[in-house]
Amino acid sequence: MEMLKNTSRTFYIPISKLDGALKEAVASAYLCMRAIDEIEDHEEITTQLKAELLSGINEAFESTQVIDATQKLLAPYREVLPAVSMQLDEWATLCPPTAAPIVFPYIAKMSAQMADWVQNGWSIHTEEDLDLYTYSVAGMVGEMLSELWMWNDGTKSDREKSVAFGRGLQAVNIIRNREEDLKRGVDFFPDGWEFKDMLQYTRRNLAIADSYVDDLNKGPALKFCKIPLALAHATVNLISAGGSKLTRETVLKIVSLIK
Repeated sequence: MEMLKNTSRTFYIPISKLDGALKEAVASAYLCMRAIDEIEDHEEITTQLKAELLSGINEAFESTQVIDATQKLLAPYREVLPAVSMQLDEWATLCPPTAAPIVFPYIAKMSAQMADWVQNGWSIHTEEDLDLYTYSVAGMVGEMLSELWMWNDGTKSDREKSVAFGRGLQAVNIIRNREEDLKRGVDFFPDGWEFKDMLQYTRRNLAIADSYVDDLNKGPALKFCKIPLALAHATVNLISAGGSKLTRETVLKIVSLIK
């Protein structure tokens, strides 16, 4: 939980409110994905090494020896990679055995697709490209969560809408991190798009995410999803009004109002 707190303002709170095996499964999945995301975004290692490591993680999580394969792959880079990446084997171990068949294939799939995006230089020219990218890094997270809701207590949810849930949250990140991304030479806006176009894309996906959440029965899935969605809406509204990011006090206030 300490690592979660250090790596995510958005997901630490809802994960901390989960209980038992579901909390372990979602925390494991999030930290695994954060580990590979840090490799994708690393500013000091080469594109080739990023692709090799991400492809290696894909192979490790598709194997029957996930822990050993991951340790062997990452060990030479202890001085380069952040702790959340180097502890990937620990995050995998955290996952309950009955949830691993859900979580591990998504880690493998995300790693493979991230490797492809790294190799093509995050080339996004059309809205279709943007949809593919936001699926790779977030839409499939929504799908995985839907499977975990079912695994935990039989909660049913709309898989297509779950993709928009993840995609909408990622689109908010794209808007919020626009200047930083451009400084590192990455542009997630399709050709010809301006802020208003990305804002429309974001709000369209968040509207579907609202519908996804509205369809959930009362329980841990609903309580979990309400928090990042409320923060996403608040962030979009703030940026639209000329602000940048939510203060800690605002985040806590929003969370306190969610029932």
